[in-house]
Amino acid sequence: MTTRNLERLFAPTSVALIGASEKPHSIGAIVLGNLREAGFTGAILPVNPKYDFIAGIKAYPSVQSLPVTPDLAVICTPPATVPQLIGELGALGTRAALVLTGGLGRMTDAHGSTLTQAMLAAAKPHLLRVLGPNCVGLLVPAFKLNASFTHTDALAGNIAFVSQSGALVTAVLDWAKSRNIGFSKLISLGDSADVDFGDVIDYLAGDENTHAILLYLESIKAARKFMSAARAAARNKPVIALKAGRNPEGAKAAMSHTGALAGSDDVYDAAIRRAGMLRVYTTEDLFDAVETLTRARPLHGERLAIMTNGGGLAVMAVDALMEQQGSLARLSDETLQKLDAVLPPTWSRANPVDIIGDAPADRYVQALQILLQDAQADSVLIIHAPTAVASSAEIAAVLVPIAQQTARNVIACWVGGDAVTQARDLFAKAGIPTYATPEQAVQAFMQIVQYRRNQNLLMEVPRSVPEAFAPDLEQARRIVNEVHRAGRLSLSHTELQRLLQAYGIPFVATRIAATVDEAVDAAQQIGFPVAVKILSFDISHKSDVGGVALDLATTESVRTAALAMHARAQQTRPVAAIQGFIVQAMVRRPHARELIVGATDDSVFGPVILFGEGGTAVEVIRDRAVGLPPLNMVLARELMSRTRVARLLAGYRDHPPADADAVCRTLIQVAHLIADIPEIVELDINPLLADEFGVLALDARIRLCAADSVRADRCSIRPYPAELEEWITWDGQPVLMRPIRPEDGPQHVEFFNALDPADVHFRMFMMQRELRPSQLARFTQIDYDREMAFIATRKLDDGRWQTLGVARAIADPDSVRAEFAIVIRSDIKGRGLGTLLFRKLLDCLRDRGIVEVVGETLSENHRLLALVKRFGFACSSLPGTGIVSLRLQLKDAR
Repeated sequence: MTTRNLERLFAPTSVALIGASEKPHSIGAIVLGNLREAGFTGAILPVNPKYDFIAGIKAYPSVQSLPVTPDLAVICTPPATVPQLIGELGALGTRAALVLTGGLGRMTDAHGSTLTQAMLAAAKPHLLRVLGPNCVGLLVPAFKLNASFTHTDALAGNIAFVSQSGALVTAVLDWAKSRNIGFSKLISLGDSADVDFGDVIDYLAGDENTHAILLYLESIKAARKFMSAARAAARNKPVIALKAGRNPEGAKAAMSHTGALAGSDDVYDAAIRRAGMLRVYTTEDLFDAVETLTRARPLHGERLAIMTNGGGLAVMAVDALMEQQGSLARLSDETLQKLDAVLPPTWSRANPVDIIGDAPADRYVQALQILLQDAQADSVLIIHAPTAVASSAEIAAVLVPIAQQTARNVIACWVGGDAVTQARDLFAKAGIPTYATPEQAVQAFMQIVQYRRNQNLLMEVPRSVPEAFAPDLEQARRIVNEVHRAGRLSLSHTELQRLLQAYGIPFVATRIAATVDEAVDAAQQIGFPVAVKILSFDISHKSDVGGVALDLATTESVRTAALAMHARAQQTRPVAAIQGFIVQAMVRRPHARELIVGATDDSVFGPVILFGEGGTAVEVIRDRAVGLPPLNMVLARELMSRTRVARLLAGYRDHPPADADAVCRTLIQVAHLIADIPEIVELDINPLLADEFGVLALDARIRLCAADSVRADRCSIRPYPAELEEWITWDGQPVLMRPIRPEDGPQHVEFFNALDPADVHFRMFMMQRELRPSQLARFTQIDYDREMAFIATRKLDDGRWQTLGVARAIADPDSVRAEFAIVIRSDIKGRGLGTLLFRKLLDCLRDRGIVEVVGETLSENHRLLALVKRFGFACSSLPGTGIVSLRLQLKDAR
């Protein structure tokens, strides 16, 4: 990923328009007109050999004849001309081009390369960035830049809109202008041959003029790049995505249930959620969400209180809230008593609070103040319909100060037309989210709720896994290699059992029998009752051919069932090779639920994890949720919570709660398995029984890809890099240096609390007594693709781990420069641990190709200054600041 030279694209001082024209309605004429009418203050340089002047502006016959090197070139010439033009511009020194021309991917040059490939090859030696081809263009209103062929210009604002659809750019532009909505940038990506979502999101994340980022997605090419950029941006500002193509044309043909259930839209939804973004489903929702999220206060709970002067409107709001799985606040007895004192006897005495249609302004004030004092009400929705009793504007005027002063979210719904226009305007100007219908208001509240949930997934520090998890990776690799050597891509039942047990997943006692007699013998060894299943690599779902018999209590019943299923399988699947039978202990767990835990390899986002209700009707029930690995206990529990079966696992009537931690561990173990063994492309554990005693896998299937077709970096979120762990001996004791993990949160708090105030001051450049939750999340939940933090940790006598020091670095999006920081426990400083940690960090950065390491420290931080000087850093004081700048060229470091 890179933002290199994108400033030339978004903030050029000069623009060359290649293909400028005076021909009416031509792209060259429209773009030139837009550049002029927008008021661009830099040089506009038309290029066309047919003209001396175009629209009164001097024109030039070629790129080479330009009097200056343009920052940005806009190209709207025929496809065959584009690669050569890009090469000429690069040689001239231009570093950004906007290619409006389409069709480059469908045409080839004399060498057989597509024109898109030829264009990129011409750009690469010059680091020239290309937006497009086949796009509508680019608008930056604050810069008075309209380098597009849109039909109108854009108002200035602080929202960036990035779209793969040029048509949607023009439609949104027209729609937004009619509603007085402004933009910091409108960007049409087109074919995204070079500049793509990841690059643009990275740039906008650091753009001070952009307060929110809106995305229109159709497809993603570089998933890891996209996820890394989106997760970084979403920590700083709202990122809202409208994803098209939600309904696939047909079910995916797959060996596993997981492959059939995990549709591509489910995976996109999981990716958007995991990145801390908010997904919306209509263009109008896109802009409603911006208004809501940019005006909303931090949400500390999801319970909504509703105050209304019309009972019917409140019922509509409650219906909408329940349909979206929202939560209605249960008012406290104290609140009810206070409301009794100020409301008429006929008020609703519950939430929603109906203050009756004759309510004057002071009744609104009293009721709102009381609701905002109730700890059970996290947000309040005010619904008002106009009456003759009191002016809507008068009511709005007295409520605005209350809504502005509270720390909770107040959302307003002014129902009606002209009678409530002034009230709406008063609330909108005060920055209070305001809507026209109860349904719209509830939708806005639920957007805040979902955004908060997604942000929590991004920012929350999860707890450690309840039990130690140490997979036998060597055993797992040996099994996969054996399967490949045998020329197979499917695992036998014995291999499945061994592989899952290598990752700590309990599997029912199983024997494999080649013949009916062996099946009888196996049943006697296991003990009755047993289950018998057909064994064939050619039959994925055994029940489809009558290949499952349960609760067999005698040798004769085993023999009869085995003979019958063998005959049915031969009749139903005559070409299937039958290897024999699977004989398993019959499990009696009356309170257990049948679950499915699976994994599949998505063509865009790589491995995905699926969880839901299992059994033979799994594809009919379709109760499932999808998540991206890697997982931890927090993420696994959130994945479970998005299914209906999760409520059953929580217990009901005489069914005790299932062991949710055991289910979460299984999800985590599967996520580890598919990350460690990239050959796995489909995995099903179905059914996985879960009850109060834990989990037990009854059946499974795994499909591999060929060893030579494994995708490098296939996970869209880089997993924990266990290969960087290193044991050292320090101060006579074993110490583990390893990348930091989210589970290190509790130890990191202890580590911070053990620091002297002076050390905190040196690290933070300010005095701070404790870590805020957001800081803790940023320190421990890192993106291993663009940052690294090594901790030194030792095991104490009581079995707990203790963090001794941290060295971290965050790379820029170009992976050229990284900024570092290091801190050691105050009670062990000066004993060499900092040197060991810092050397490991620098070695890691060097291996990743980082060119320069930089940092800053206070001039009185003598220990750090001495440390970095030993590694060859250049140290220079910044006059008048008390800060020393630190810099190291890694290519010269030793």
